[in-house]
Amino acid sequence: MTKVLFTHSYFYQFDPKQWSKKEFYPPLGTIFAASFLRENNYSVKLFDTNLIENPSIISDKIAEFNPKYLVIYDDGFNYLTKMCLTNMREAAFEMIKIAKSKNIITIVNSSDSTDHYEKYLTEGADFVLLGEGEQSLLELINYLENNQNIEEVAGIAFKSKNETLKTPKREVLKNLDYLPQPAWDLIDMKTYEKIWRKKHGYFGINIATTRGCPYKCNWCAKPIYGNRYNSRSPENVVDEIELLVKKYKADYFWVCDDIFGLKPGWVQKFSHLLKEKDLKIKFKIQSRVDLLLKEDTIDALVEAGLHEVWVGAESGSQKILDAMDKGTQVSQIYEATKLLKLKGVRVAFFIQFGYLGETKNDIEATFKMLEDLMPDDIGVSVSYPLPGTGFYDKVKEELKLKSNWTDSDDLALMFKNNFQPEFYKDLHNYLHKFYRGKQSMKSLKTLLSKPQKANFNLIKSATKTLFYLPMTWNAKRKINFK
Repeated sequence: MTKVLFTHSYFYQFDPKQWSKKEFYPPLGTIFAASFLRENNYSVKLFDTNLIENPSIISDKIAEFNPKYLVIYDDGFNYLTKMCLTNMREAAFEMIKIAKSKNIITIVNSSDSTDHYEKYLTEGADFVLLGEGEQSLLELINYLENNQNIEEVAGIAFKSKNETLKTPKREVLKNLDYLPQPAWDLIDMKTYEKIWRKKHGYFGINIATTRGCPYKCNWCAKPIYGNRYNSRSPENVVDEIELLVKKYKADYFWVCDDIFGLKPGWVQKFSHLLKEKDLKIKFKIQSRVDLLLKEDTIDALVEAGLHEVWVGAESGSQKILDAMDKGTQVSQIYEATKLLKLKGVRVAFFIQFGYLGETKNDIEATFKMLEDLMPDDIGVSVSYPLPGTGFYDKVKEELKLKSNWTDSDDLALMFKNNFQPEFYKDLHNYLHKFYRGKQSMKSLKTLLSKPQKANFNLIKSATKTLFYLPMTWNAKRKINFK
């Protein structure tokens, strides 16, 4: 049986911010592809780089397994891989070189390689799978094994006689239930569980119920799953959850869809099936405020076990949301946040500074929105031009010296805007101090007005007021809107 070694190029240890958070998720996209190939009679193994400190360690796995093919297949569901971080790109290049030194046929699939397939081919990769990769991967290896003409395989790029060839785009997979369940058995689940329970007190696992996003935010790249929306059936998803709960003791789920629960009736059926199987879980999702306000969506999600929602609030300025083609209203952010909190659901905001044309007034509107709504958590970034987006096309001529971040905490503004790049670093620092200070002050007020609610976490948060007040003032001093 032909041997195929799967790996991916995300190394948490190369991303200090993510390494310190200790929210480690297995490479879901990778084990979907591995499972699909295994179902089609290939022998597969996995070299999971998530917790590895050096890509060169793959040499040991290659020596142990002796594969004919190395497939570097990144997790397209993980937003971190979509950022195309240079630390991870260099790690992929190193693994390619190691494989080629051992005469192993090397195939790559990732957001970065889809956008920059020439770079990967130049570094020695034999083939790059463009976009969604499972079907292209199977067909490519089948063709190679049978000495067929690989130019007939859709959705790949490769070199032939010093010329780069790119075959026609492959049609996306619409029936997601066609794929077997991810190969969770290839993951060292006990190690992941140990880290999660030690740091967070529970075991969090990532699952995906859909592929793609039909919305057209002009800064959001979709190189793998595209501007479409296909979903697994609720039955298929609940079967996977049941496996992860009963076999691997998972008790918290990060549903890593770009948009969860868009299909009418899906969430309601999902909730019913969980109840039918007596699966009591907690989960968090990404969604849109306008979608959450539809019909009984929030009630059905709460019944299913929804614990936290991350919404792309982005800005408190309607002008900026419109410029982004976001398609949402600031008023909807307020309404959805208040309704979710009323139902006992944690609300977290993705916030983005630095979009083209952003002014002092727009930034102040975002601060006001945060102060008014006080989400339970925030993720703050600066606008990041990703290839294939309308936003990228507007600023690509300015991306000379730097067009990718090194790691997820880089936060460099890579194009000209109303303020200098250093301003956004200071702004990012100030916002976090401002937000954490407001949280601590809220806890202090609760403690003083309702002492019967006192507990360790509330007291701890309240005492941090003394820390954040001077820190916030000092950080604000550095903000210069000139």
